[in-house]
Amino acid sequence: MKQIYVQAQADHIASLFKGTPLAAIEELVWNALDADAREVKVDLITNPLGGVEAVRVSDDGTGIDALTADQTFGNLGGSWKRDGRATASSGRRLHGRHGRGRFKAFALGMEVEWRTTVRTGGELLSYRISGSAEKPGQFTLEDSPQGVATGTEVMVTNVRATVDSLLDAGETVQNLAAKFALYLKSYPNVRIYFNGLPVTPVIVQRRVSDYALTVGDGAQAKLEIIEWKRKFVGSGRLVFAGPDGFQLHEQPAGVRSGSGTSFTAYLVSPRFPALSAENALVMDELNPEVRMYLDETKKVLKAHFLALGEQKSDFEREWEDRVMALSRDERKALLAILKRSLKLKA
Repeated sequence: MKQIYVQAQADHIASLFKGTPLAAIEELVWNALDADAREVKVDLITNPLGGVEAVRVSDDGTGIDALTADQTFGNLGGSWKRDGRATASSGRRLHGRHGRGRFKAFALGMEVEWRTTVRTGGELLSYRISGSAEKPGQFTLEDSPQGVATGTEVMVTNVRATVDSLLDAGETVQNLAAKFALYLKSYPNVRIYFNGLPVTPVIVQRRVSDYALTVGDGAQAKLEIIEWKRKFVGSGRLVFAGPDGFQLHEQPAGVRSGSGTSFTAYLVSPRFPALSAENALVMDELNPEVRMYLDETKKVLKAHFLALGEQKSDFEREWEDRVMALSRDERKALLAILKRSLKLKA
């Protein structure tokens, strides 16, 4: 057994425990994807009353090497990902760079355990790393029975009451699909599941529309608008992304769909990674270059939803033709019938 101590103040570490359960799930999924996982499963373990007792996130990635555990868990702000841009095996884009993702697990519960199996020198080695919110700067590393394949299972217990917000599976899957939409399109061999349901935009999207944008200085960008089948809290967002589908920043789109349709707009450009590195994207309209992209995006979004509002179904067009074919007296009679019907319903 070995103790790992995080090189940071306890109150600073504890501040990282804050956040919504959904954001914590997203971070755990990103950690799995950054470990080259091809399949990530998120499961809520419930009690007989239907409340959440534990949260489990399992993956088939490369696992956590015990030899680098001090670096992986002990150096806040010194993530191994900082110097890398792609995963070791499949070359996928890395998400985390600051070593904070593992602490987000404590936003779900007080006790967190990582059960991991890694391949070292052709041999599989398994370990258990555990931590408690009551001792935010300390983790315990110990051997565990050998697993049959590489991967990591994160088990969160003594969960917080807010975790029950994840029980609406449709809402949670919708939010996760919006968050990982571009990544899953960029890496179609990756699979994410929530309580057995596949997290994929294809299932929950109603329509996808693509537009080519040209801003004031001639720079090109692509705008992809995904309209969702159901309403959810995280809709109406504009997401900035690089050409590899990696999300760099998101904010309110600033445009309403008019019909109340839930949507997410993804603005993609090879210029955005550099702007993100300069912290220009978070400046929003205060940065002149970002403002050009935002202005053009809002124009296209407004035109898009205006055009959709003008579109009518075959049923609507058929009844309009029927009504227009009636005489003036016939239309008056039909209107009188409708008014009487509405009064009766009221």
